[in-house]
Amino acid sequence: MNRCPGAEHLLGTPTLTTKICPQCGGEIDLFSIDTHATCEHCGFIAYNDTQQCIRWCTYARQCVGDALYERMMQTYTREGIKPGIP
Repeated sequence: MNRCPGAEHLLGTPTLTTKICPQCGGEIDLFSIDTHATCEHCGFIAYNDTQQCIRWCTYARQCVGDALYERMMQTYTREGIKPGIP
């Protein structure tokens, strides 16, 4: 099975994205393997959009592998994020 384009950000070497905080305008550094990052200036929580497919895709476990799938689902459960359609 080939992986979907969204999984490329989750596998291999992590990438860094800088988001602008919508609350204060500060920069939020978000690695591709993080589910979220907190703005150091105001505490706003930015979520990683590239990982959302794991919550709802039928093939997510096959696509990213058992270990990463389980780790991400445990993180979502711990953070109170429900599986399902984004």
